[in-house]
Amino acid sequence: MYKMGIVGYGGMGSWHHRKLADFREIEVTAAYDIKEERRKLAMENGLAVYQSLEEILADEAIDIILIATPNNFHKEYAVKALRAGKNVICEKPVTIGSAELEEIIKVQKETGKLFSVHQNRRWDKDFRIVKKVLEDNTIGTPFYIESRVQGSKGVPGDWRCVKEAGGGMLYDWGVHLIDQIMWMVKSPVVEVYAHILSVKFKDVDDNFKLLLKFENGLSALIEVDTYTFIALPRWHVSGDEGTMVVKDWACEGEIVKAKVTEMKWEESIVQTASGPTKTMAPRPVEALQTLELPEIETNSIAYYENIVAVLNGKEELIVKPEEALRVMNVIDAAFLSAEKGEAIHTLSLIHI
Repeated sequence: MYKMGIVGYGGMGSWHHRKLADFREIEVTAAYDIKEERRKLAMENGLAVYQSLEEILADEAIDIILIATPNNFHKEYAVKALRAGKNVICEKPVTIGSAELEEIIKVQKETGKLFSVHQNRRWDKDFRIVKKVLEDNTIGTPFYIESRVQGSKGVPGDWRCVKEAGGGMLYDWGVHLIDQIMWMVKSPVVEVYAHILSVKFKDVDDNFKLLLKFENGLSALIEVDTYTFIALPRWHVSGDEGTMVVKDWACEGEIVKAKVTEMKWEESIVQTASGPTKTMAPRPVEALQTLELPEIETNSIAYYENIVAVLNGKEELIVKPEEALRVMNVIDAAFLSAEKGEAIHTLSLIHI
């Protein structure tokens, strides 16, 4: 059994503690937080509580340090933990910008310790359904993917509203959606274009649209809205043989495929209020087939299982720091694109 210390016992830090309660391979034994009330909570939850980062890193019984602080502390704490001989799991976003992550990776290679980012959304059921449909070639070759999350309550009034703390939706939710797409699409990103909005908070982005183009010709639209009262589908994926929709996290949706690949255009004319259209006329019902989404079983503890297997020398790390770096490069390029008002398509600049 590996012993874990949590640095940052706030919302996510305490969530990790609860999540690991029934996982026999990792035991959370200690915590450190700068806030007295969080240290008190950790103590009430049965953990040894330290008063400083140096104290928890000096505990020789701890094998893994999990960092769940605001984002602007990640790089400093990760470097110190690695140099103290600890394996490190870091909450997302791993850093504020790719340059900080490059520093961490350099230290990780020097120390030989494990370093991984908690990209837990790779195990979301909705994502796994899309991934399976594409892997099974159910809708043919995909050429356009839309991935979005939308809410109407705005941004929580915490560090997410503070630019210096790495706030904003690109770092909060964008990092998940970008990671999902880049892990699923086995092709380099060649162009990034971003439209970033600050609707309610002038210092951070609370809405964005991000268009990625991949070397294999596929395009992806990634969208996060925090002031939308009528949500669009969570996923909309177009392939050359069909289309799939996953409406929400409840994973309702469908797949619609063409039975006939060639249409008789003269049979397909629709009258609109302003005139006829042949191009946008729907296919006849008999020319289509509707399929249910595949059933997928997901394991939310799989991330930690992989960490243990890697430490035991039995598996390859699933969430690699180099993959996290690719994501951070895209986010860097997104901010640059929004600043310049143009697409960023120089591979030597974004290293992806």
